Amino acid sequence: MSAAIGGAMTALTLRLQDEVFAIEAERVREILDMVPITGVPGAPPFVNGLINVRGRVVPLADLRVMFGMDRPEPDADTRIVVIELESEGDSTIAGIIADKVESVTDIEATSIQDAPRVGMRWRKDFVRGIGKRNGDFIIIPNLEKIFELQDAKSVSAEDERASL
Repeated sequence: MSAAIGGAMTALTLRLQDEVFAIEAERVREILDMVPITGVPGAPPFVNGLINVRGRVVPLADLRVMFGMDRPEPDADTRIVVIELESEGDSTIAGIIADKVESVTDIEATSIQDAPRVGMRWRKDFVRGIGKRNGDFIIIPNLEKIFELQDAKSVSAEDERASL
């Protein structure tokens, strides 16, 4: 995790159902209202489809799938957060759906702890840490691990289809 001056992580907080998640602000490229989504036949549920961001085709992911959450229809608060990821030394742009974008905030490094081994309802490797702000927990997802796993699943599915 990157730390800003004073040992805090500057993050964009967003809501997925009743949970607050934090994404490092330096990863965020822009925040969009919902735009038309082009479905991709055979894509895993995590990949909601493709969107056009300033003439660039960008995959749209739904973290709620990876965290076993319901996927309600978009409403007036739903946003797309366009982020930059590092994957095998390359920079990749992706969009993620947020039920609501909250704010940019600093999360003190001393308040961030590893995800507990017991009592987590999500895969431990999907959570980089859990921070605390104003008495509330904030989940810091391990976006590289989540996207890496989905890339591997997509490749194995393509290999399987090609061998038929």
